[in-house]
Amino acid sequence: MNRNDGLTGLLDVLQAALDDPAASPAGLAARAHLSRFHFDRLVAAATGEPPGALRRRLLLERAAHRLVSSDRTVLDIAVEAGYGSHEAFTRAFQRSYGFAPTAVRRRPPLVFRELELPCPSGVHFQPPGGLRLPAARQETPMSVLQHLVDHHVETLTAIIDRAGGLDEQVLDRPVTVSVETIDEQPTLRSLINAMVTQEEHWLSALRGGDWPDESDRSVSGLAARHAVAGRDWRDFVARTLTAGTLADTFVDTTCTPPTTHTLGGTIGHVITFGAVRRTLAIGALRSAGVTDLGAGDPRPYLDRAALAPTD
Repeated sequence: MNRNDGLTGLLDVLQAALDDPAASPAGLAARAHLSRFHFDRLVAAATGEPPGALRRRLLLERAAHRLVSSDRTVLDIAVEAGYGSHEAFTRAFQRSYGFAPTAVRRRPPLVFRELELPCPSGVHFQPPGGLRLPAARQETPMSVLQHLVDHHVETLTAIIDRAGGLDEQVLDRPVTVSVETIDEQPTLRSLINAMVTQEEHWLSALRGGDWPDESDRSVSGLAARHAVAGRDWRDFVARTLTAGTLADTFVDTTCTPPTTHTLGGTIGHVITFGAVRRTLAIGALRSAGVTDLGAGDPRPYLDRAALAPTD
């Protein structure tokens, strides 16, 4: 059993025990088919934390997530985390986070990762009910940009290959814009809503939340929603690029079943599908007589940013 397999096996035991906060240390060792001494030694060697401390931290991280993602009472969440009273839980939470449970509920973080407690191993609670191991490598913004270019080149290769099986009439037939795999019967309103909802959706997924409320599709409502979601999405991307955590994963709880994605893959997804919808929306505006946005080409924007004088 190599180190990674061994760590995964130990973490499987600890993850299963999160729903059984009354489980004893000896009981956890027994579930791993190890002696208490050997189990404690292996967990401490692999994670830098004794099993008890690791488990308490993971339970607190799970409790923090449930405080911001549900309307359950603090007492219910405290009991679920293995604390006998509201007061004991509040003391432990305050000691670990530096603020009370009610404070995080009043001001939830941009993404759930901001509620991860410092630890030597990089093992954290992963909503809705799993554990996240640290990424095997660091992904840089340069790597993600290169992956996007590679994806484009390889997809174009595949498009040309598939086109080789079609006759000349089909190859030269005028193209009707087809977005069936993205949006059905798009309108300017639905395209704008889809782009705003895309920001809201992924932010909610990163927080371990549900599908966002997209009921207000008035222009003023879309502007208000985007003012918040656009700001938070840009902030999330900036923080991710700065931290170099593009290869880190999260579980998208808005999917059925929940699906694991990387942060870099999610950013690439939003860029790609946003570009398709943005291009269609700008075309619809042009058809309505609004032409000041040009073609929506990002090149002039990037050129200006790159050539702008620095302080």
